[in-house]
Amino acid sequence: MTKIPYKINLSEDELPKYWQNIRPYMQEAPDPFINPVTFKPCTADDLRPVFCDELIEQELDNTNKFIEIPEEIRDFYKMYRPSPLTRAYNLEKALGTPAEIYYKFEGTNTSGSHKLNSAVAQVYYAKQQGLTHLTTETGAGQWGTALSMACGYFGIDLSVYMVKVSAEQKPYRKAVMETYGARVIPSPSDTTEVGRRILAENPGTGGSLGCAISEAMEVSMKTDNCRYVLGSVLNHVVLHQSIIGLETKLGLDKYGVQPDIVIGCAGGGSNLGGLITPFMADKLEGKNNIHFIAVEPASCPSLTRGRYAFDFGDTGQTTPLMRMYTLGSGFMPSPNHSGGLRYHGMSPIVSKLYHDGMMEARSVEQTKVFEAATMFCRCEGTLPAPESSHAIRVAMDEAIKCRETGEKKVIVFGLTGTGYFDLAAYQAYNQGTMVDYVPTDEDLKKGFATLPKVEY
Repeated sequence: MTKIPYKINLSEDELPKYWQNIRPYMQEAPDPFINPVTFKPCTADDLRPVFCDELIEQELDNTNKFIEIPEEIRDFYKMYRPSPLTRAYNLEKALGTPAEIYYKFEGTNTSGSHKLNSAVAQVYYAKQQGLTHLTTETGAGQWGTALSMACGYFGIDLSVYMVKVSAEQKPYRKAVMETYGARVIPSPSDTTEVGRRILAENPGTGGSLGCAISEAMEVSMKTDNCRYVLGSVLNHVVLHQSIIGLETKLGLDKYGVQPDIVIGCAGGGSNLGGLITPFMADKLEGKNNIHFIAVEPASCPSLTRGRYAFDFGDTGQTTPLMRMYTLGSGFMPSPNHSGGLRYHGMSPIVSKLYHDGMMEARSVEQTKVFEAATMFCRCEGTLPAPESSHAIRVAMDEAIKCRETGEKKVIVFGLTGTGYFDLAAYQAYNQGTMVDYVPTDEDLKKGFATLPKVEY
């Protein structure tokens, strides 16, 4: 048997030419967005004031299994893709496990994460439509950085509303975004009506992705020739991120490797959804029995403790209503260090798959996450993002189970990015000052109280 190399690399010619759409494989598609005014399913016209036309078409597409990646986007992808699939031999050895562990590494571009996969696609379509301005939000800063890179490349003006606590923790993220030409505003801010209202209701708040989304959407609707773009949650973002899973499957197929377990961190759900797409599509067609695990922070447990309900995607309650696992748009998460996972809801696709029993969800505390991250970087040489380290934690847990049972399972997880802008968090862990926060049932009730009453 051919020894599997440490890194399984694909050639440029093997770069996927199509994104894969998971929705046509699902026995029942996720519920449509609901217009919060009419309480009827959103039409393309309802979404047109906010999103680019091509992205609306992709968002509403429950039919086409594969959607062609335009050549201009593929040319951009070639600057950093295909990304490496790595066999974690050193981690396996350190854990003393018979399990085989693989990770797909998405941190080989300046943004340091998978976010660029969708950013370049969304900016390309905005350019094709003749738009000149875009607005967005960012949590930990990876999405804002990725979109800044794409806007700088295509020459489009960009305003980024960055969750205030992340902006304070990561000032150099702001510097990188500004280097690519973006304007960065800590959120909530006094530059928008919704920002001023949130500040009045929650003085001293560190903000949330829901807050930042509200501000970015307000600005987009008040600016000529402008649209709003989002880095996670939405169907078209999961579609673009399917390139992660497609490349992963291609790499594993080269050596006849079939995963037993596929693990991804989950905040809004885009990287998890992208990683699992081709494997889940096969499972839905009865071709495998892979166990999928979504891992989220215990401080923001939308899947494990949330409700499956229609909810707004933002704190200001301006978006269409989405049926998803949610803590309520009014939930204010703890200012923990996993900024990219600090969102009250979850992708409707991921939520539906979870609700239908197609995957498991686990929540983990910050100190356990950083314990895993520290061991991983010492074994594998890469400093992982805190978000990615949630997946590392559970991958290690599963590998330890294999050590205890003697089973030789194949474990695949997504290493979504690097942690070089998260050194304050690593420092807190190393100095023993990091604390875990788990919301009480009373804390969650406050968020659930903001859920809209919808009959559909």
